[in-house]
Amino acid sequence: MKGKHLQHSFQLEWTADAKYEGILLRSFLQENSVSRSALTDIKFKGGRIEVNEREVTVRHPIQAGDRIRLTFPPEQPSEGLIPQTIPLTIKYEDDYVLAVVKPPFMNTIPSREHPSESLANALAGYYLAKGLSSTVHIVTRLDRDTSGLLLIAKHRHIHHLLSEQQKKGLVQRRYEAIVHGNLEADKGIIEVPIGRKPTSIIEREVRMDGKYACTEFTVISRLESRTHIGLQLRTGRTHQIRVHMAYAGHPLCGDDLYGGSNEEIARQALHCCQLSFTHPITNDLITLTEPLPQDIRELLSKP
Repeated sequence: MKGKHLQHSFQLEWTADAKYEGILLRSFLQENSVSRSALTDIKFKGGRIEVNEREVTVRHPIQAGDRIRLTFPPEQPSEGLIPQTIPLTIKYEDDYVLAVVKPPFMNTIPSREHPSESLANALAGYYLAKGLSSTVHIVTRLDRDTSGLLLIAKHRHIHHLLSEQQKKGLVQRRYEAIVHGNLEADKGIIEVPIGRKPTSIIEREVRMDGKYACTEFTVISRLESRTHIGLQLRTGRTHQIRVHMAYAGHPLCGDDLYGGSNEEIARQALHCCQLSFTHPITNDLITLTEPLPQDIRELLSKP
């Protein structure tokens, strides 16, 4: 399968194998993860379905060797998202996906408290400068004060494919953090549900009526009063690492929302250092890494 990402359209192409002989195009597209809503958009919003360069409907029967092409309708950038010229640290980019490093103290998306200067604003500005007609599709998010790698899809269909990967646990993120105190075990799993705290719109807590959450941790090094740990998420709940480590009696350094001290670092000492995913078009395994930023490195150098 190959694809093209043009300024005004996004296309996917396939050559049908013999196993698809006689089946309807609708079934072929479903098997290749084209959603029903995407087909609706193609039908009603200016897209096109072609077999051997002839426009057809999804009821068209396929023959082995047929060349199938989908042209998706142009995406309209979100009206409420203001494009801004903000530098981006790009780790990977092609016609389909983009991976960037989010600095601390930057929202992933605008909020009421921070309506601009978010990563999404920066992406909208980048797309505008590149002439890319697309909505900003963020696949993995990070809290405002968490730094590190973040994955973006350049088209709605690619976002759909990567979201399906996420549901299957195939988009992997590894974090590093510095927590207060010394963990007794060298590694372990924290598996307790997380829900919203009734008295706060922001804060989460461990609660039995919350959603299942699972965090795996490994000690990297032990300091006098802190521990440097690596973390792997098996679920992706809001504030999961922060809540689970606080629940374990070892809140993140700098995380004053969940019991940490911000005397030596101005934000939670949490960084997404590795991101891996299967490329939704080429099926290649992409693994990206990003070293710890300066403020966390400085905290590590203290006794």
